Amino acid sequence: MAVIKKTIPFMAIRNIAFAITVLLTLVGLGALFAKGLNFGLDFTGGTLIELQYEKAADLELIKRELGQAGYVDAVVQSFGASTDVLVRLAGDDPQLGNKVADALRKIDPDTGFQVKRVEFVGPQVGEELRDQGGLAMLLALAGILVYLAFRFQWKFGVGAVASLFHDTVLTLGILAFFQVPFDLTVLAAVLAMIGYSLNDTIIIYDRIRENFRVLRKASLIENIDISVTQTLLRTIATSFSTALALIALLVFGGDTLGNFALALLIGVVVGTYSSVYIGATVLIWLKLTSEDLIPPAVNEEADGRP
Repeated sequence: MAVIKKTIPFMAIRNIAFAITVLLTLVGLGALFAKGLNFGLDFTGGTLIELQYEKAADLELIKRELGQAGYVDAVVQSFGASTDVLVRLAGDDPQLGNKVADALRKIDPDTGFQVKRVEFVGPQVGEELRDQGGLAMLLALAGILVYLAFRFQWKFGVGAVASLFHDTVLTLGILAFFQVPFDLTVLAAVLAMIGYSLNDTIIIYDRIRENFRVLRKASLIENIDISVTQTLLRTIATSFSTALALIALLVFGGDTLGNFALALLIGVVVGTYSSVYIGATVLIWLKLTSEDLIPPAVNEEADGRP
């Protein structure tokens, strides 16, 4: 496997990177408070309509036809077979399913389909999903802190949580700024992003810990630069291959998978940056030393027996 022979001084610009981090985080928080997330029907409530077509349905065509009929915010996705389509709309009109069907038939009378079911998801259920989603993210961050405190040392846990907080705020801030619909699939992408970023951070942390044993005379900054350089090719390969798959989903996945891919793609880029310039930089602020990684000595009671 190829290796980088010359150490890259990542930490030489850590103060500049910190200033950029603070600025981006404040912008992300500002977008969240000013605009807020554009919650989808999963969280706000609405009507779900299942249509069964005689032939394979063209989702993009159906979405355009609904837009022409005045249902601009309709979410259209396949459901099981290629002939089954789910349409989700805001509103609680019990006749909404029939109105949508009539509008589609007026635009294209030759299209054969039938309405199989119409269900209403109330806003109370949506609020419950939103609260549970936020709780899931908080529990994930708390669990990560506890895990790393036991797996490595509490300073590593603080660095990882600071990194993940930055990733989450910035990702949600970008989604809020561009008003990307935030539904359960996007929430899943945010949670997956937390796991992806954590994995990258742990790999760097593990190398830093190992290098404390190998590079006994190196300072903490030198250790971090060497550790990040040693894992750089692996990080680039993983991030690039993941980004390629997400770009393919973004282009060809339609509205539902497209938003999922967009959120996760933002998270991959942000997470790769934060693993170095937040997760590792926090270790410098907390003055991590090799003594921190030495297990505490166990005091054994003296045996008075002869």
